[in-house]
Amino acid sequence: MLPIPKDIYTEPEASPDALANLGPLRGLAGTWAADKGIDINPKAAGPERRVFREHIRMEPIDPQTNGPQLFYGLRYHIHINTPDEQVTFHDQVGYWLWEPATGLILQSLTIPRGQIVLAAGQAKAGDKRISVSATRGDTRYGICTNTFLDEAFRTDRYSCAITFNDDGSWSYEIETDLMIRGTQPFNHHDTNTLKLVAPPQVNPLQAILSGQSG
Repeated sequence: MLPIPKDIYTEPEASPDALANLGPLRGLAGTWAADKGIDINPKAAGPERRVFREHIRMEPIDPQTNGPQLFYGLRYHIHINTPDEQVTFHDQVGYWLWEPATGLILQSLTIPRGQIVLAAGQAKAGDKRISVSATRGDTRYGICTNTFLDEAFRTDRYSCAITFNDDGSWSYEIETDLMIRGTQPFNHHDTNTLKLVAPPQVNPLQAILSGQSG
């Protein structure tokens, strides 16, 4: 992390081309799908292993600034169901962000069960593996949960590690450390490998400048 400058208002010059400036996140841009994800989740009778289908859309956004801080990023939506059910198994929205000046990467996520996370890590452009993590109680990169989940299925730590494969696909491992009321700690584990089904679109500003909008 760079020292916070005295001037916290002046914004830097930013490239309008988000795709060209995503650094280690470039390999996530596009629409992705897979049907052999594995979820290990807690049940009253013991851990349950489920196979799931996943669809992820990662869209480049225009550059974002906090005064002198500059991010390039992707807005994403994840939808998951299972081969034997059409009902939604998991739904998630958020952003992946990269700060070129410091190498900071962020993942924000929100799920419609009353939980949000801001996870952080460090990476360089061209890295074949990136990871982020968040810890309950951290006021910067932490986890915020509704009362029921916090008391019954408390999330103490979240981590997501992504590997970019040579064939253009990417794989993830997500670990969520849960403290389930009345039992021992539980490691909730998800893995999958996603393949590209549609290339990424350019971000809105770049579309306007290149004549690709509307």
